[in-house]
Amino acid sequence: MSDGDATRAPLGAALPNIPPAPAIPGFTHVYSGKVRDLYRAPDGALLFVASDRISAFDWVLPTTIPDKGAILTRLSLWWFERVADLVGNHVLGTAVPEAVAGRAMLCRPLAMLPVECVARGYLTGSGLVEYRATGAVCGVPLPEGLVDGSALPTPIFTPATKAELGTHDENVDFATVQRTVGDRDAHVLRDLTLAVYGRAEGIARERGIILADTKLEFGRPAEDPDAPLVLADEVLTPDSSRLWPADRWQPGQPGGQPSYDKQYVRDWLASPASGWDRTGDDPPPPLPEAVVERTRALYVQAYEQLTGQRWA
Repeated sequence: MSDGDATRAPLGAALPNIPPAPAIPGFTHVYSGKVRDLYRAPDGALLFVASDRISAFDWVLPTTIPDKGAILTRLSLWWFERVADLVGNHVLGTAVPEAVAGRAMLCRPLAMLPVECVARGYLTGSGLVEYRATGAVCGVPLPEGLVDGSALPTPIFTPATKAELGTHDENVDFATVQRTVGDRDAHVLRDLTLAVYGRAEGIARERGIILADTKLEFGRPAEDPDAPLVLADEVLTPDSSRLWPADRWQPGQPGGQPSYDKQYVRDWLASPASGWDRTGDDPPPPLPEAVVERTRALYVQAYEQLTGQRWA
């Protein structure tokens, strides 16, 4: 279950390896995901609180990244504004309790569609693994000879099923999405995902950042199954997207592309320096201060470069 599933989670639900959510007077804790804590307001609205937690390899790490939650929230709000003419969103406002000011937003409860809507303009990650095995990604055939980081001829919709914490989302083809949500919603999901990606990719490229891929989630009010789909959860952040510095992009370079996302944390955990066996059952170790500082700096840089606003 991802954070976007919170509208379906039972009251007080929590997932393994996640610290208990702090109490917020007047709000009822609903659900905690890898990064977000969700609460129900007295009027029924949802309070989305972005914590400073960070996850990798299906573990929530014991070390937090200062300011990460606030950066994710402010960047999501910035992006929601820039795609508002393409699709509505679930945000009601940012007048939130002082304890979570700057890293929370009040949102409409939605019935979320059980599909991770991924758009890819570049080949990497699980898409690269699938391409190497089949020559296609999610049933979309691609040209021969592509390497890690290659630009695709045109952005593609590569959906995935939503997975429980501790298991991996599974890439699926468009026909599976049609069977899951119906033909009408499947086409709307694909069209909206590619439209949002296209808009955001152009904005990011103007600012010297390559938006390689991104994951979006959509829902609609549960009481109105015919209402238009709206964008929910976070959007176009380093937690849900691959962001690469354009001036360092080089397809096929060893180790993959430099990035502004949490790949830096993954690389340290997978290195001998961590002393951690990620194939075993032991939890990952705390992050060294230098890794924490560098990760925070990458998130801040992504925010400042995209928005043109200084982080303070």
